[in-house]
Amino acid sequence: MRNSAKTALGGIITALSLVIMLLTAVIPYLEYALPAIAGALLILMVIEINKKWAVCAYAAVSILSILILANKETAMMYIAYFGCYPILKPVLESKIKNNGVCLLVKLLVSNAAIVAAYIIIVKVFGIPIEELENGGKWILPALLAAANIMFVLYDICLTRLVTVYLLKWQKKFRNIFK
Repeated sequence: MRNSAKTALGGIITALSLVIMLLTAVIPYLEYALPAIAGALLILMVIEINKKWAVCAYAAVSILSILILANKETAMMYIAYFGCYPILKPVLESKIKNNGVCLLVKLLVSNAAIVAAYIIIVKVFGIPIEELENGGKWILPALLAAANIMFVLYDICLTRLVTVYLLKWQKKFRNIFK
């Protein structure tokens, strides 16, 4: 792929990801689903170009999300979780051959990212989370368990998306971006 095509693809992925992130202002109930979709777009960058270009697109969307989005929680979830995972996933899967160990490492990384994101949300942005405190002592472990289930589903969806892309869409895509 020529540099002009790489730049065009990077711009399109970045712009589309940012538009999807901005939709959280219009559809606030999708404040976790839309960043997941925006992050999934980075798979195209990883497959078609390389991880370095995907990291650049991720960084651009992350910076612009923090600056533009009113919902900083959504921006932080993209930055800490949904945006970086599609770039990190192939690295983990290529380095760790045992599926069980790989899943365990992915879950550890996921949990660390979620905890870090919420610490930043509370400490840096000063967004209070009274709803969590009112839920009792079991609400945080329950939410983390739900996040782990969601992460496993997200991982499965990304794997299937990559498979479908490679089998059905890649040839058509490459004809557009020669």
